[in-house]
Amino acid sequence: MGYCHCSSCRSWSGGPVNGFTLWKPEAVRIQSGYDSIATFEKSANSVRQYCSKCGGHLMTYHPQLRLIGVFSGTMPTLEFTPAIHVNYSERVLPMRDGLPKLKDFPLELGGSGEFITE
Repeated sequence: MGYCHCSSCRSWSGGPVNGFTLWKPEAVRIQSGYDSIATFEKSANSVRQYCSKCGGHLMTYHPQLRLIGVFSGTMPTLEFTPAIHVNYSERVLPMRDGLPKLKDFPLELGGSGEFITE
């Protein structure tokens, strides 16, 4: 769980920062409304899913990472416990919360692994 500051996530979420949770695909289960889920392929590594009835953003599948990013607000009973900021170099809202702040992504996910100080 963490915060993403990239312009793409900001645009998609409609806010200055996006709270995300990452899951393996087999750990994600749609409880209702499956027939109303629509998709938009933003890029080869970003397949966005949203509700075709209300337009609400649900999640983003990242095929190259084999992970699904579910918006933290989509799961109201989940205790959101962010551990990191990613793409902090693109921030528009500085957050001084003591969490690690990556310039882009961790090395394991194809980023530089560089940290930025608060």
